Amino acid sequence: MQKTLHLDPEKCTGCLQCEMACSFENYAVYAPSKSRIKVFDFHHTGRKVPYTCTQCDEAWCLHACPVEAITIDGATGAKIVNETTCVGCKVCTISCPFGTINYVQETGKVQKCDLCGGEPACAEACPTGAITYVDANWTGLNKMQAWADKLGNQNAAA
Repeated sequence: MQKTLHLDPEKCTGCLQCEMACSFENYAVYAPSKSRIKVFDFHHTGRKVPYTCTQCDEAWCLHACPVEAITIDGATGAKIVNETTCVGCKVCTISCPFGTINYVQETGKVQKCDLCGGEPACAEACPTGAITYVDANWTGLNKMQAWADKLGNQNAAA
């Protein structure tokens, strides 16, 4: 069963625990600037929205890479950047319509979410459930439940 990150901005408080967990998992430092997931702060509304690579089925980054440094992890389906092969040309950053691949000045390579090998640190660290790791076939379940609740299908309180 393939799984995917499910991001629910309605539950995000902007605590940045996901960014801290990601940077520690990948670089052994607590530094949000090194995180592969970001929490965007919409100052005018006060809303916080977590975002990261969505692991597109038709991954434009993978197809755009001229040296084939991005490959698919057979176990997780994540599109993985091989830092040894990456030449830092940034073509993948241009091809990503969501802006979730980032160039790292210190290494001269790019980085993106790799789902932490199937145990995403961001999802484990999120205290509100705004980031979960779910069956890829059921990413719309929360929306279906919310719609059902609006129609009066809530569980009766015992």
